[in-house]
Amino acid sequence: MPSVLPLGDPAPSDGLLPAQAAKGSADRAFGLYVHIPFCAVRCGYCDFNTYTATELGGGASQDAYAATAVSEVDFAAAVLRNSGIPDRPLSTVFFGGGTPTLLPAGDLARILGAAIGEWGLEPGAEVTTEANPDSVTPESLAVLKDAGFTRVSFGMQSAVPHVLKVLDRTHTPSRVPQVVQWARDAGLAVSLDLIYGTPGESLDDWRYSLETALSYQPDHISAYALIVEDGTKLAAQIRRGEVPGIDDDDHADKYELADQLIREAGLSWYEVSNWSRTPEQACRHNLAYWRGDDWWGIGPGAHSHVGGVRWWNVKHPTAYAGRLAQGLSPAAGRETLDDGTRDMERIMLEARLVSGVGISSLGESGRKEVAGLIADGLVDPASAFQGSLVLTLKGRLLADAVVRRILPD
Repeated sequence: MPSVLPLGDPAPSDGLLPAQAAKGSADRAFGLYVHIPFCAVRCGYCDFNTYTATELGGGASQDAYAATAVSEVDFAAAVLRNSGIPDRPLSTVFFGGGTPTLLPAGDLARILGAAIGEWGLEPGAEVTTEANPDSVTPESLAVLKDAGFTRVSFGMQSAVPHVLKVLDRTHTPSRVPQVVQWARDAGLAVSLDLIYGTPGESLDDWRYSLETALSYQPDHISAYALIVEDGTKLAAQIRRGEVPGIDDDDHADKYELADQLIREAGLSWYEVSNWSRTPEQACRHNLAYWRGDDWWGIGPGAHSHVGGVRWWNVKHPTAYAGRLAQGLSPAAGRETLDDGTRDMERIMLEARLVSGVGISSLGESGRKEVAGLIADGLVDPASAFQGSLVLTLKGRLLADAVVRRILPD
């Protein structure tokens, strides 16, 4: 969750949604994202809306945060009902951050319990929390499992100490297999997050991280290219020449290696940066984003989307807590998408998936481009023959550029 909020229209203080948000809502899945904005240390590459202070005041401290988040759950349920949107059970819940597991497991359970109390859970619903390897214990993971969590995503990032040091990660590589086993003992599915392209990381370093992660036999792996964001510590280090810059060719080589090794280990690619051991173990919450389902985002800076209406909360935890304490929407702004914009975004997002985009849904200019994309080796010709646009490995490396070329007029 980037720390800079987008521009938009003013959001009403009562949070009520326009009539268009209710259209077809009964046929759309509904999920919940919960942002926990606290970290023990701000990583040098991170541009997310996170804070390291234990006490922020105004009801925004870590100790008070669960109660504040629960108050937004209550507010959200009232807004949806008063906006004419029928109650739907939650299909997915995702706790992200920050480091959600910096809060006591009982606090995360309290927030989840409030959400279940308002909306319920679909049978077999996916409930995930992100975690740093040094922020959990066997006991805390057992509490999460008992509360209804089904999955934990560990921020492993690398198995190489000098790479972790550049990233300002606080855990040691030896901690990862330990927490993976604890999670399995608790009955939780396990995902591992990796980052490639860190300054000073060699191809052999990246291979070692991949092979090490795969040796733990995770159910799911995410591999993300490091992006250097303006205003971060890492950006300043690169600018001063203290560490080397980012190289696109290096990123491409490492992505290709990741895809090769992860597939050889029995996991299948399903989204540009994600692989799962079975289709059922794909992250359903993230798939809901790519498919344009509905979700409410709880927490400072969190984004929400319901029926083509998108909004985002105020950034700072103190301002966020203060608005809720006054019975006001914490939203800082919102936008209502027209049909053309929704179609454009659908293509941009669905093109990232292994299922691809139906060619018949493209504009005329987009359909004409398909032949060129095939000739360039960016689209699988067999999939195009069957009526879908599915990216090749080369296409996935250039996913954003490909999407810009196929947008309808």
